[in-house]
Amino acid sequence: MNAVNPREHQAGLLPDGRESIYQPEQPGLIFPDRPTFSSSAEERRHLKERLVGACRAFALQGFDYGFAGHLTIRDPERPELYWTNPMAVHFNQVKVSNLILADHTGKVVEGRHAINRAGFVLHSAVHEAHQDIVAMCHAHTVYGTAFASLGKALDPITQDACAFFEDHAVIGAEAGKVAVEVQAGHSVADAFKNVKAAIHQNHGLLTASRHSIESAAFWFMALERCCKQQLMVEATGCTPVMLPPEKARYSRTHVGSDYIGWLHFQPIWDDLVVTQPDMFD
Repeated sequence: MNAVNPREHQAGLLPDGRESIYQPEQPGLIFPDRPTFSSSAEERRHLKERLVGACRAFALQGFDYGFAGHLTIRDPERPELYWTNPMAVHFNQVKVSNLILADHTGKVVEGRHAINRAGFVLHSAVHEAHQDIVAMCHAHTVYGTAFASLGKALDPITQDACAFFEDHAVIGAEAGKVAVEVQAGHSVADAFKNVKAAIHQNHGLLTASRHSIESAAFWFMALERCCKQQLMVEATGCTPVMLPPEKARYSRTHVGSDYIGWLHFQPIWDDLVVTQPDMFD
């Protein structure tokens, strides 16, 4: 595993207590607020709905590839268990009613569907090794998979890419080998110490969040987009202008946090609520 300057993830607040400079200073304006819950059951329902929303967003992005792809979120009351999408069900057909709850051994403890073996191997290893990680995403995408074959990190060539500057890892271990044996998850788990994303050589992209499934899902979509951008730039044969490290870090601070990932997902969620009400079935 080749870590790209991993750093500690610490939630730094602005002097006025805001999580992000994007939060309005003026009171009374319409702006997304993070929810609060009166019970574990209420929080669980919220998390399951957002997990379904993330799956539907992946479908809209064209991230489906047969039965490949798995998203997870920890249960709020039993953090040793996690909710995930059912095996061999299209992202666009995932609903609250067909989610499954599994433990770190891959046993389904709630739900009727089977679990994705590769999903269990990768996600359970990460969730078990990092108790602070609450959500994780993986899918076999076109540009992410292509970029992963290069075995290198993203370059800071755009503001978008700077969100991942010194905040992603390149994993060379088990490169290209289908992750169906438990030990295959160990190198992936090691990679997620202090970063939010990983490029698994000859395999594809993975993201994790210490915040929410919305954040993990958005940063996965963003990582795929950045891989596409870099491949397009490299295809020109021209050498792109890199952002200096200090500017890349500044941009990452303001556009690369878990909170910003959550915030980016909110308009996606609002649109899904209107256009795909069956996800609540």
